[in-house]
Amino acid sequence: MLRASLARLSSQAANAARPSYRVPTASLMPAGPVEEAIVAKLEALLKPTFLEVRNDSSKHAGHAAMRAQGGGSGETHFAVTAVSEVFEGQRHIQRHKLVNTALREELERPGGVHALSLRLKTPREAEAEAAQAGGQ
Repeated sequence: MLRASLARLSSQAANAARPSYRVPTASLMPAGPVEEAIVAKLEALLKPTFLEVRNDSSKHAGHAAMRAQGGGSGETHFAVTAVSEVFEGQRHIQRHKLVNTALREELERPGGVHALSLRLKTPREAEAEAAQAGGQ
């Protein structure tokens, strides 16, 4: 799915004025308040050309850490893929710090986000990755 999404991004690369693209969550459940907050903050901060926020919490509901906190809010594990020009010239650790700082409230809230997986790319990196995936 990610390769197809990145390939779609690559095919749209010529359109520099394109708006942010948000992939709906893979879950059948509607987005909750934590997910909506993550999307809103990242769209405002990054002005991404591609943004996918996936709630993976249901995959972890039975884990000991989640049982210990009563299952959390149901919005505890997220995977984010973002492509933004904001990342140009930044090392991976700088990109992660930027996003983690923006989402500090969600990460520090008791029973809040327990795990956050980040894939943060520049448009050029995403296009190169899509081209490489297309050639395999």
